[in-house]
Amino acid sequence: MEEITKKIVIPVDGSKNALRSFDYLEKMYGPEHNIDVGLLYIVPSLPPLLGDEKKIDKDVYASLSSAEQRLLNKANKILNEGKQQLVAKGFDEKRIEMTAEKRRAGIAQNICEWAETARVDALLLTRRGQTDLEMFFLGRVSDRVVGYCKDAPVWIVGGVSESKKVLLCVDNSENAMRAVDHAGFMLSGTDAPVTLFHTMRHLKRYIPDDVLEEAPELEELWKQKAGQDIAPFMEKARNMLLKAGLAEDQVTSKVVGGSRSPAEDILKEARENGYGTIVLGRRGISGIKEFLFGSVTKKILNQATGLTVWLVQ
Repeated sequence: MEEITKKIVIPVDGSKNALRSFDYLEKMYGPEHNIDVGLLYIVPSLPPLLGDEKKIDKDVYASLSSAEQRLLNKANKILNEGKQQLVAKGFDEKRIEMTAEKRRAGIAQNICEWAETARVDALLLTRRGQTDLEMFFLGRVSDRVVGYCKDAPVWIVGGVSESKKVLLCVDNSENAMRAVDHAGFMLSGTDAPVTLFHTMRHLKRYIPDDVLEEAPELEELWKQKAGQDIAPFMEKARNMLLKAGLAEDQVTSKVVGGSRSPAEDILKEARENGYGTIVLGRRGISGIKEFLFGSVTKKILNQATGLTVWLVQ
């Protein structure tokens, strides 16, 4: 099977934290893998008020031009430093593309618009970058990147684990299958172990505790029915991964009896069993809200310290 080139774009801001994305890329793929890497820097723009006068003094105009040139120079410096970091890790400099995109709206919106126009396979970014004025990936900005990107999968590095193990969360939704499809494509050709994981909804989410205490057989019946319901989707997901090129012994499956909190079940599984990456669809089975705005994804993103989370539309 001929391996298709993958294109991963890493927004950079010159901070050391942002460069953690390079460590994750090296761990999961290494320089020998068939990937093109894009480095993207959003160039800050001067406030429009500085240049909205009909007549600008030539000295002021010269200062504005000089400031804009300094911003471009800084962008090129940051991009070249990022490129040299990747080259030092063994990546082919001919396969590293650098782009300085002038800021037109918000940073997050600019990143997503550019990524979706360029049809990248994934956006790889760290949870936070420089603080103060740039505040590139500080909290709200990284959340906005996830919110703005309607098509491009977003990978958020909350820390680089030594583990290549991937926890791929599955339910009976179409979006979960899209997450599986994305993981199959992006992990083909790697040796990353993948676990298809499903946490069954606890019956206590529907029935009060005192009722369950009087009819414990309902919980056992629920687990049986829920297990039967998810089984064909787990099998479908496994077949998708194998068809994408993953090896038989690279893929395992696990279904657990869930607690009241699916997010806690996922995080517990990841932490207790040494996973480095969690893969999620952005929409749950209800399809009512984008997964990002639900409590499950928010909790995972906020608490996934030391883990990388892939969010797939």
